[in-house]
Amino acid sequence: MDLNRITHSIILFFLFNGTRRANYIRRKKLFYRIGENCMIQFYKLPLYPRLISFGDNVRIASNVTFITHDVIHNMFNNMENVTKYSENVGCIEIGDNVFVGANTIILPDVKIGSNIVIGAGSIVNKDILDSGVYVETPVKYICTIDKLKDKRKENPLLEYNKGSLANESVDNLWKTFLQKRKQ
Repeated sequence: MDLNRITHSIILFFLFNGTRRANYIRRKKLFYRIGENCMIQFYKLPLYPRLISFGDNVRIASNVTFITHDVIHNMFNNMENVTKYSENVGCIEIGDNVFVGANTIILPDVKIGSNIVIGAGSIVNKDILDSGVYVETPVKYICTIDKLKDKRKENPLLEYNKGSLANESVDNLWKTFLQKRKQ
């Protein structure tokens, strides 16, 4: 990791708000493009961040990994004691209104279209162009965005206190959780 990437990663670590991190990345032009109203929860910049593009209203959860390259060429070159294999490098493009869940891995040369939700722990190894919800390894289509929105409307509105869940909301969530398990 070069000093420039280390410096930016340290600064990202101390920006405790995902919106501030996205704004910092946009201001410093660390990505090829980062749209408006974005939020990123990761701290460490991927190698070759200029190969990553975000549209507007993109939300990236914690520990999402963007892989823009691999180092298999090193192994091949060492196997044959040559330097004829080059690094495999690819871009990652994310459209508008996209949520990427925690611990997701996005591989090189992947385009994620607009109006897409990717569930936590997924591996994106191919283009996802149709609006919808995708999960698993590798990702597969689950349902429409509208179906997910309808399901989320059933959730109770939560109360917050200084950026954390209020005690009443915590108590109500535990009550609902325990009731579901008694059935």
